[in-house]
Amino acid sequence: MNDAQAWNSPEFTQKLQDITTVIQNLAQEQQGNCQGLLLLLRTLEHLHRDIREQLFEPSLPNTRKDVYSLLRDIEESGGWPYIERMRLKEIMNHFLTEESGHSQAQALKNEKQQTEPLTELE
Repeated sequence: MNDAQAWNSPEFTQKLQDITTVIQNLAQEQQGNCQGLLLLLRTLEHLHRDIREQLFEPSLPNTRKDVYSLLRDIEESGGWPYIERMRLKEIMNHFLTEESGHSQAQALKNEKQQTEPLTELE
């Protein structure tokens, strides 16, 4: 089997599915554990970078025809792989939303306590 067909083989597809399942299970085990999930994301990012720099870039085609074919395939099959990072602003907005929610809930609780009739003193 040549390199062009190897990526589309049932064996390769099954191995990718197995890896995906392991990573998803690991992520589920860490649900609610921000530090564990962050470590997992960092590991995936590092792996992505290593594969890209050490293996993918050296395997890029040398002829215009092959480059065109690769670019056409990238466009047709879902685009360029990208690992999105959560921006600090998004983290702060999430935190502020949570804080605001807690503050509003506490304010409503205090307001309710102040407006309730004092039945114990009657």
